[in-house]
Amino acid sequence: MSGTAGAPSTSRLERLKAQPRKPGEASFFFYDAHFKNDAVKVLPGEYFVHDEDILIMTTLGSCIAACLWDRHARIGGMNHFMLPDSGGAQDGGRYGSYAMELLINELLKRGASRSTLEAKVFGGGQVISGMNVLNVGQRNTEFVLHYLKTEHIPVVSKDVLDVFPRKVCFFPASGKAMVKRLAPSNPEALIAQERAASQRLLPPASGAGSIDLF
Repeated sequence: MSGTAGAPSTSRLERLKAQPRKPGEASFFFYDAHFKNDAVKVLPGEYFVHDEDILIMTTLGSCIAACLWDRHARIGGMNHFMLPDSGGAQDGGRYGSYAMELLINELLKRGASRSTLEAKVFGGGQVISGMNVLNVGQRNTEFVLHYLKTEHIPVVSKDVLDVFPRKVCFFPASGKAMVKRLAPSNPEALIAQERAASQRLLPPASGAGSIDLF
């Protein structure tokens, strides 16, 4: 149920906004004028799964976004996590192991098969100079790649590490992913977003291999 190209598909946006949201599920829906498409923004600690090509977007610093897609069921989703491990804390999808479980479980509930999932991975940038002692971006990257290898989910493409913040767009029905590297010199807004998310407690939840630059 898509809108006409070039015009907001109001009915679909209204339908998405009206649906009850699960804990940790993204809820910021809008019409993206650049892509001329309905869109949802995934904030730190959130995820989103869909079987239509609504545009799933996020912005990353040291965080990771894993985009998973089942090419047979033509359904996909994205998460956005901040740290690899919670140390046992129960605070939702801000941590990698929990964020990956949230995303995979929702995909399986919606008809995907674990055996036909493939992944595209983004983020893990060292966007704050002098923060390399903590190696958050590198730890996040190593975690997600090891997790996917352990789960036998192939990584068909990735854009990780380096010093760039990234804007990521993912179309969950076609599996198409796009990434834009942002200027590394002005990460204040991104840092503020990640810091705000790190202080927010979330309740526990009950295409192809190419990447396009834009």
